[in-house]
Amino acid sequence: MNPYLDIVIRSAAVYLFMVIALRVFGKKELSQLNTADVILILLISNSVQNAMVGNNTTLWGGLAAATILFAINFILKKLIYRYKNFSNFMLEKPEILIHNGTLDFKNLSKLDITSDELKEAMREHGIEYFKDVKLAMLEIDGNISIITGEYTLKQTHYKRKKNHKNLIQGN
Repeated sequence: MNPYLDIVIRSAAVYLFMVIALRVFGKKELSQLNTADVILILLISNSVQNAMVGNNTTLWGGLAAATILFAINFILKKLIYRYKNFSNFMLEKPEILIHNGTLDFKNLSKLDITSDELKEAMREHGIEYFKDVKLAMLEIDGNISIITGEYTLKQTHYKRKKNHKNLIQGN
């Protein structure tokens, strides 16, 4: 077998494994990184390197692996934006954490979000008390967004997707 085709197949397999693993372990892992998470990412990258390139430690072998990773990532992003069912499969939905000052303990427990993590997110938004939060959401990118105030709430998740598509199309 062509050694570069072998690298392409191995790299694609590792990439797809990592996508599935991150999907299974949750979106929180993507943005709420602590020291252990950073160490895990570094160790995973080191452990899968040989699985992708095998014994080929040449520059061309590394470039072939990197190229296929970029290509698969590009294709997956295009598929996510183009096909709603694929997007629904690949991306999790936003989750409500606090609504009108009331914590959703069921979602917080399901998502393994501690009160310390939630308080940290509130402090980052300049909020001291749960009662001041109109809406707190764990977004699909793993970030916690928080809305305060007395104004009427509107869903901005879909608006953000539309704006993102407009940015891509140059509108």
